[in-house]
Amino acid sequence: MTEPPVAARCRALVMRYPGGVAAIDGLDLDVHAGECFGLLGPNGAGKTTTVEILEGLLEPTAGDVEILGMRWSTDERRLRERLGVSLQETHLPERLTVIEALILFRSFFTKGREPEDVLRAVSLEEKRASYYEKLSGGQKQRLAVACALVGDPDLLFLDEPTTGLDPQSRLQLWDVVTEFKRAGRTVVLTTHYMEEAERLCDRVGIIDRGKLIALGSPRELIAALGGREVIEVTLGGGAIGEDRVGALSGIRGVSAVRRVAEGLALTADPLHVALPALLDHLRGAGLQLERLATRHATLEDVFVALTGRGLRD
Repeated sequence: MTEPPVAARCRALVMRYPGGVAAIDGLDLDVHAGECFGLLGPNGAGKTTTVEILEGLLEPTAGDVEILGMRWSTDERRLRERLGVSLQETHLPERLTVIEALILFRSFFTKGREPEDVLRAVSLEEKRASYYEKLSGGQKQRLAVACALVGDPDLLFLDEPTTGLDPQSRLQLWDVVTEFKRAGRTVVLTTHYMEEAERLCDRVGIIDRGKLIALGSPRELIAALGGREVIEVTLGGGAIGEDRVGALSGIRGVSAVRRVAEGLALTADPLHVALPALLDHLRGAGLQLERLATRHATLEDVFVALTGRGLRD
């Protein structure tokens, strides 16, 4: 099977800060052209550092980086013409209007899109004459993405673009990303929102402590858990010993058990087999069930299973 073209690649990437702290520790990564690639991980995992190196904003301690077949050391100007970048935080002059901001950013590129077209793409037409200081948080985020789109990039970097946004603003930005990818362009996205990653990303890479610990489509990674459903239970009677956890792991249909804040989470498949077996086991062991809930497995479960930590830890 022919491998798809690569839009961004790094090999043996290392980034050490003063004091010897390694933000990235030997990272190998390929981003395929035309996909939305998500980088997931907790705060401090190395996501933003990785993205800023790919964007040419940071120089790595060691390793090789190739973007759209070029390198920052020799092709910086050509690369800047073909990339769009939306950082975690964007601050524009307060008395700059929305359309003025887009005209300004369009002037940085030899070729690009008409500012009015980009304005419509991010649903900010009614705010074209509004000052930046008058925009809501969601409108500012959409304007930041618009500024990244106005150069008509081949590769778009979005670093946690929807953090802190209301649900409506988040959905509007999702539509922008979907349309960009539909045009055959490439997106690199970092996010803390698992629904966002599962909806937008063709593949995701999970980073922890500067290392890539899992890579694949959301469906592949969830399937690797060994079950598509999660049963969450809270038991009465105080602390749950390891012997009890081990006994629950042996229940029919249950592939894994892990501790969560309020009790235990059991990875199960199929649910209609695991759930009755679990209830029979609890009754037979004389254990009091205080709470039970079922849900579909998510990328959050994948991350916790791999690291023992939540994505926001």
